[in-house]
Amino acid sequence: MSVKSSISLTEAQDDFARALVAEGRYSSLSAVLQQGLELLREETEARRADTAALRALIAERRDGAFVSASDGRQRTADLLARKRMQHDLPG
Repeated sequence: MSVKSSISLTEAQDDFARALVAEGRYSSLSAVLQQGLELLREETEARRADTAALRALIAERRDGAFVSASDGRQRTADLLARKRMQHDLPG
């Protein structure tokens, strides 16, 4: 279903949108704007998903067992050493 809306564009935005139509990339100005809004919606949803995932990770780490900085460094060094061995890389 389509809904008619009145919008205002800057001259540069209008020129760009019209150029896209003239190049044949879109069938109309409406199609250009619809695509732009769809990309913005997808970007917004992806950002929300990323933020939720980061919040969950922070909460998991906050609620997990405490690991001291020195223990964390040792765990990281051990992990890197195992990965080097697995992939036959110099250490």
